[in-house]
Amino acid sequence: MRAVLAITLVEVRRFLAERANIFFAFVFPLLLVVVLGIQSSGGGVAGRVAIVGDGSALQAALVEALVAADVEVEETDAATMRAGVAQGLQQVGVVVPDAAVAAHEAGEAVELEMVTGGQTTALAVAEVVRTATDGVMLRAGQLSVLEATGAGPAEAAVALADAEGAIAPATVTVRDTSQVAQELSGTSGVELSSGSMLLLFTFLNTLAGGAATLIQARRDGIVRRTLAAPVTPGQTITGIALGRLAIGGFQALYILVATRLLFGVRWGDLLAVAVLLLVFGLVAAGVSMVLGSVFDNEGAAAGSSVGLGLVLGALGGTMFPLELFPDRLRTLAHLTPHAWGYEAVAEIQRHGGGVLDVLPQLGVLAAMAAVTLVLGGWLLRRSLERAM
Repeated sequence: MRAVLAITLVEVRRFLAERANIFFAFVFPLLLVVVLGIQSSGGGVAGRVAIVGDGSALQAALVEALVAADVEVEETDAATMRAGVAQGLQQVGVVVPDAAVAAHEAGEAVELEMVTGGQTTALAVAEVVRTATDGVMLRAGQLSVLEATGAGPAEAAVALADAEGAIAPATVTVRDTSQVAQELSGTSGVELSSGSMLLLFTFLNTLAGGAATLIQARRDGIVRRTLAAPVTPGQTITGIALGRLAIGGFQALYILVATRLLFGVRWGDLLAVAVLLLVFGLVAAGVSMVLGSVFDNEGAAAGSSVGLGLVLGALGGTMFPLELFPDRLRTLAHLTPHAWGYEAVAEIQRHGGGVLDVLPQLGVLAAMAAVTLVLGGWLLRRSLERAM
């Protein structure tokens, strides 16, 4: 056991000796999570809306209602609004045309133009805008009725305020029948992106850095010298595999702590998360050993690792929520470990699941880990025997 741990420590040191590995393992993931967090979190508000208008009373009332609903509002021009929604800076854009202003002043129905973005939270923010608009029109109608009885605008406003304070507001329960909306409800954009980045970078960096390090060790004769010592081939292969697992584990721990401290991401049952990352890291370690044994050039291995990691990550739902995949593509996605990891993270994060709740996902990942580790160990042993 001491020999296995010594080999593991050597593998980790070789990985950290490469400055490029340090950047892609620790700096780049944090930068990406920060950018996604800034775009998705909205500074703790319920959403971000851009409003285009000429500063009318209708626009002012709508802005006041949205701010009261904890929505961040930016009043801007049409071009800036559309560009901001397209870039994800705001989830929804609202245009208050002159016809709507005239209709509002006449006490008639108002029609606004709404532009929604592609974020998963855009539909929810759009519903907040609709509710705020209904509230503005309801208040305008109430004031109109009071003024029709002979009260002045100021008296009507005071009377309406007194009535709102004296009467308990009605409560409404809304049940969204959309399965996707129900699945993503209560999950902030930063939590959704953090879970995806956790899986993506744990797998990607274990693949890229681990495969290149293994190739260097084979080329420099480190593995052969290790086998020449009183160490069995099984201990050598186990130590190398644990070295890749340690790389992925430290990467995952780094993202967990960073997202928790910076954005307050709720990860749920940490024991379940740890077990999931252990099994998922074993899959990545096995694939890393396969690539490190098949390739003889670090550049080719790094390129193949990054390409394979990105393709599997995209197909497995780490770049686009798996819930939004078409049925056939979602079925195909489950050929990747990322899809099973994504489902497990979703169960733990969104539904308070524990280890028992994600046993199906853990079982599939464990089977994948066993296959890749056995294949990687066999290929490594075979490559070493040919070199001797």
